[in-house]
Amino acid sequence: MDVNVLLAFALAAGVAIAIPGPTVLLALANGSRYGVRRATFGMLGAVASDIVLVIAVGVGLGALLLASETAFTIVKWVGVAYLAFLGLRMLISRGALLHGDPAADPRGARSALFAKSFLVAVTNPKGYLFVGALLPQFIDPGAAQLPQYLVIGTVFCALDFAIMLGYALLGSQAIRLLKQRGAVWIERVCGGILLALAAWLATTRRAAA
Repeated sequence: MDVNVLLAFALAAGVAIAIPGPTVLLALANGSRYGVRRATFGMLGAVASDIVLVIAVGVGLGALLLASETAFTIVKWVGVAYLAFLGLRMLISRGALLHGDPAADPRGARSALFAKSFLVAVTNPKGYLFVGALLPQFIDPGAAQLPQYLVIGTVFCALDFAIMLGYALLGSQAIRLLKQRGAVWIERVCGGILLALAAWLATTRRAAA
């Protein structure tokens, strides 16, 4: 793959990922609540969902969601329900600082953090449509497809992880300054934004094919 094409993709994808979405907000909240090391497991869940998205685009699922009202609606409402559930839980959370003590909160278990971020991303139809619209523009149809998707998918996953890590570090550092009350407000603000994203997703329609 041409280096200039890859750099252009990295720039476009990086800007889009950096705009706070559900997984980025979870990285911020997890970093503040559990610390960066444990928040990493949530980031890995998001990266696993990236792999699913890239594979889905490669096999045409993004095009299916764009073309099928039924498929889009099913995925959309699953995503809405899960985002709303997480948002409400974060809004009523006490924001306790649990660094190094995941046993105090089952939600801080590695598997729970991984699954939460994975499910948030993999049930968002906008993710499939975004990746489905972005990636093919940087794929040369005249060359072998698999190697190109492997390279561009790796770059996409690495960018996503790096940006989420930055947000987790931001959350962790903010808590050192804000202490317990800061943990409460970070969780509540992120929860409110997740609810807003759920409402926005609920009102979105499938673009005309």
